[in-house]
Amino acid sequence: MQGRLDYLTVITEGQIVLSRELHNQGIYPPVHISPSLSRLMKDGIGKDDTREDHPRVSAQLYALYARAQETRNLASIIGADELSERDRRFLSFADAFDERFVGQGEAEDRSIEATLNLAWELMSAFPRDMLTRMKETDLAKYYQGNA
Repeated sequence: MQGRLDYLTVITEGQIVLSRELHNQGIYPPVHISPSLSRLMKDGIGKDDTREDHPRVSAQLYALYARAQETRNLASIIGADELSERDRRFLSFADAFDERFVGQGEAEDRSIEATLNLAWELMSAFPRDMLTRMKETDLAKYYQGNA
């Protein structure tokens, strides 16, 4: 097992990786998103199953979070104060993603609709042109940012 990854659950349909770092930050459940996967997700999301934008939201969140993780690594080397405004936006997104999107109270029962709306709220911190995996119709309907 690598550094931050502490517990790996493999199931037939995918794997869930838990993070000690997220646990130590009080984030529940402490799911480490990047290495976790679902082999069946693509067959159970989208227009007839959840919401039409769900597959693209998933791909866009993953891409933004991957970039945010790279930015966290850079900040640990040069310091957050040396980052560009754009990079600081990624750091802010990563913190909000961990705390608000991944993090849910033990008794929270967040619906898929509420989860997708939260995803759009987080993604709307970025300019529209950075949301390259979204369709223009998605942006027109759900984007909450300024440009």
